[in-house]
Amino acid sequence: MTATLLALVAGGLVGLALGGLGGGGSMLAVPALVYLLGFSPRQAASAALVIVALTSAGGLLAHLRTGTCRCRAGALFAAAGLPFAAAPGLFSAQLPGALLTAGFAVVAALAAWRMLRTDGTVRTARAGRGRIAATGAGLGTLTGLLGVGGGFLAVPALVSALAFPMAEAAGTSLLVIITNTLAALLGRTGSLAGLDWALIGPFTGAAVLGAWDGKRLAERFSGAALQRAFALILLAVAALMLLDAVL
Repeated sequence: MTATLLALVAGGLVGLALGGLGGGGSMLAVPALVYLLGFSPRQAASAALVIVALTSAGGLLAHLRTGTCRCRAGALFAAAGLPFAAAPGLFSAQLPGALLTAGFAVVAALAAWRMLRTDGTVRTARAGRGRIAATGAGLGTLTGLLGVGGGFLAVPALVSALAFPMAEAAGTSLLVIITNTLAALLGRTGSLAGLDWALIGPFTGAAVLGAWDGKRLAERFSGAALQRAFALILLAVAALMLLDAVL
């Protein structure tokens, strides 16, 4: 299988995750770039930011058309987290990599456990601005400390802490992802020139198309089914990262 074909297949899977579940794209993109396409971890991290930002933008358009994105809440959620991501990010550079990996695994497992405890039904309650801002700030702190992607933890936070239905959490999280990835790219502009854009291009194109398919696929399943699927993905990633930290 050629590298371009691998990029197309991997990109499609990343797009399905982002479009259908509103998160998990970077967790799929980085290992795909490293283990399938031969990118270094540093190159993969930068390339994944580009891929996820563009794919999330495509997926967000689909959610805007169907009204499953709470833009005001998402913008406040994302903005509240950005200032809190800077200081923990500086502190995390002093921590051992294995400790950060283990911490990420624990947070992911807790998020999955909390999502499995909820029923996935549509809730009518609207969270206040203060609670949205506080939750966004907490997520920003975790993002800065553990280096996690926004959507990976934004979806559980929106569902569990802010009582968003799964479909709206998936759509709103894409706005959070775009904000976080663009902010992260500002500090990586120097590393973008050396990337293999001949592979990133097909990867991104397939991911954008996959995001649209993921959105349509998600409409065929209930909120509870999507929640369980996302929680199981979180648990699988948590288990793999915990093994990586221990071994």
